[in-house]
Amino acid sequence: MKVLVVYAHPVPTSYNAAVHQEVVAGLLAAGHEVDDLDLYAEGFEAAMSTQERIDYHDTEVNTAPVQQWVDRVLATEALVLVHPVWNFGYPAILKGFFDRVFITGVSFAKTDHGVFPILDNMKKMAVVCTYGAHQWEARAMGDPPRKVSTRWLRTTAKSVRPVQYLPLYSMNTNGEKELTAFLHKVRATMEKF
Repeated sequence: MKVLVVYAHPVPTSYNAAVHQEVVAGLLAAGHEVDDLDLYAEGFEAAMSTQERIDYHDTEVNTAPVQQWVDRVLATEALVLVHPVWNFGYPAILKGFFDRVFITGVSFAKTDHGVFPILDNMKKMAVVCTYGAHQWEARAMGDPPRKVSTRWLRTTAKSVRPVQYLPLYSMNTNGEKELTAFLHKVRATMEKF
């Protein structure tokens, strides 16, 4: 299966970088073809321009500014996001990726009868993420990244099963044992993806 890994962390020596490496290694070990998209390394611009917003619903021109990323989304069979949770949400660059790439004519169609998902190439999705907060804190806040990932993200694809969500809570206070165990869990999970 061709898997698009979308990675969103700016520091190449971070724990998230190690998580990203385990995701890619596990997918490759399972025999998947991996398209590894590092949003920071590729210089992805998170902010939508005025013209992009004006052209948002015009499917004849709306993909032009982000065509290289649209092509990668449309060429894949599965999506795996790897990111930290910052302020109980996606990093801005990842939110911008969805705002600018998952647009009309790419992930949904707008008709007189409503909005419909059209990403029929996506069969599986997973999210691997880290929280600085404890799980109870995330739950008290409603855990927005979990909800957006497991509810909205799934609705962008016509035939995807439930989104697999693999979080590490309390990253800032976990010890080496917990951090290492999570890396092993990520690798094992991706080898079965």
